[in-house]
Amino acid sequence: MGGFYLCRVTEEDADAARIAAAEAQFRLHGFTRFTPIRSAAHAGFHAAPIHDSHVCIHRDGEDFVAVAGTMIHDGKFGEAALRALLGDFRFPFEDWSNTTGQFAAIVHKGGRTFAFTDFFGAFQLFHDADWNIVSTSFLAAAKSLDRVTFDPQGVYEFAFNVFPTGDDTVVSELKRLGPDAQVELGGKVVRTAVSKPLPERVSSTPIEKRIAAQAERLRGTARIYAEAFGDRMQCPLSGGLDSRLALALLRDAGVSPHVYVYGSPGDGDVEVARHIAEHEHFRFEPFEKASFASITPDDFPAIVARNFHETDALVTDGGLFDNGGNAFARHQRQEGGQLAVSGGCGEVFRNFFYLPDRALTARQVMGAFFARYTLNDVTEVFDPEGFIDRLETKALKAIEKPGATGKLRRTLIEQLYPRMRCRAFFGREISLVGRQGAYFMPFFDHEVIAAALQLPIAWKNAGRFEAALLTHIDPVLAAYPSDYGYSFDRPPTLSHRMNELGTRVRPPWLRQRSYAVRRHLGPIRDEHGGLLTPAFLGRVLDLHFPHMQQFFKMKAITDSGLYRRIATLEYLAQHLERQII
Repeated sequence: MGGFYLCRVTEEDADAARIAAAEAQFRLHGFTRFTPIRSAAHAGFHAAPIHDSHVCIHRDGEDFVAVAGTMIHDGKFGEAALRALLGDFRFPFEDWSNTTGQFAAIVHKGGRTFAFTDFFGAFQLFHDADWNIVSTSFLAAAKSLDRVTFDPQGVYEFAFNVFPTGDDTVVSELKRLGPDAQVELGGKVVRTAVSKPLPERVSSTPIEKRIAAQAERLRGTARIYAEAFGDRMQCPLSGGLDSRLALALLRDAGVSPHVYVYGSPGDGDVEVARHIAEHEHFRFEPFEKASFASITPDDFPAIVARNFHETDALVTDGGLFDNGGNAFARHQRQEGGQLAVSGGCGEVFRNFFYLPDRALTARQVMGAFFARYTLNDVTEVFDPEGFIDRLETKALKAIEKPGATGKLRRTLIEQLYPRMRCRAFFGREISLVGRQGAYFMPFFDHEVIAAALQLPIAWKNAGRFEAALLTHIDPVLAAYPSDYGYSFDRPPTLSHRMNELGTRVRPPWLRQRSYAVRRHLGPIRDEHGGLLTPAFLGRVLDLHFPHMQQFFKMKAITDSGLYRRIATLEYLAQHLERQII
């Protein structure tokens, strides 16, 4: 649902030049329609969604609300939700029982201007230290600064784990507004801390009642989108649980979405989805991104430049150095104002970290899951202890336990998945897809997550609860085979349970070393691919990596995903070269 940019008003008219430069950057992102917005201290614009899914700015006299992302308020969607939010708004905003979705918002009411994000701070809102710049565009914000420096923690987190956690970005001068604060954008910026507690204990409610309650929670949200979009929806379907549960919700709401799957003929995801579509007689599109187009190295620079601007520099998958297939698929999902649907965050119903059912320290969890590095790849800039220290600090802040020592109960550890992992990983995806149009991620909802956090771990292992939830909502869909070797209306197989157990029984100290051991055994290839050979990459990058070589030993890297993400950072550095200190 669009984006926005604000900068502090200056006496020297520097703000006018910054706004013009930011609008030019937004046009490179793909935006075409802009509405000026202004407060006493800041000026800028709101950009309408690229694919014009619905209205996301509303004015009432001098007051206005401008949203980027997808928001439901008071059971309403689109302009009706904006109107209701403007009427209900009080600072700090605390009406979360009435508000869901992933978004960033600017509210100007009664002569005062406020900025806040969704419950988890998933939709990314970038700002500098003094809040002179506020934008949903990383590139527009970065190019508004006189100087930028790469932040080692942000760089290493992006390279190792796809996107920085907490409020960090890859540059020191820009941060993201987190879920724990809201701001008033006046002559002096006032930052107000907010608390958003989540359940810390397992509930004793019988599982059958929980399944019914969770199903009704999800159905309620799905109905709102069904009323707004009808069949104008695009929903993925794979061989796993999350996308099938998302599709079940839409079918239950009376929607017949366009169903698609990414992959090649013969892939498990593709063949499972094809089997279901053929038997249920719904529209189905397999799409193989790698085969989208055959390009030459001469074609490559223009494609990469377009990808770079459309994805705001920091794409989380293979969509920068590719043949254009990712961009084509991304636009297809929302072309003509369609709603894009995602099963993202569905692992909140499962044991995402594959940890044993016992208390652990935040440091143990960070080491077990986020220590995806080998010291052979990095220069002396990397401090392994400091890297984990900073992750531990961010983890404790995320679960509202800053400075806590000792072990965390298991329910608190589970909170790290939505509050830390989903915010970083899916937050970037949400922010990119959300600029094009409306995006529905039903499982990344704070009330859905609050209920999921109260599940016993035994019901999360092997997806038992999620499979039961799917069976409750759509038993026909649940009965089809999966890529796991069984249908979801049946108990998980012994082999599937043993496969998960093999990870859970490994102690955290061994998990922390797993990636380095895996790299020692040979090269690693990931599913996102990319045209990373010198013939292609050499057309858009200096393959000596002059900026990233201070952080990485490029000749040692044999992980294609890691190499691609470092190349992404190098391409960004070239783009910001005049500003880099």
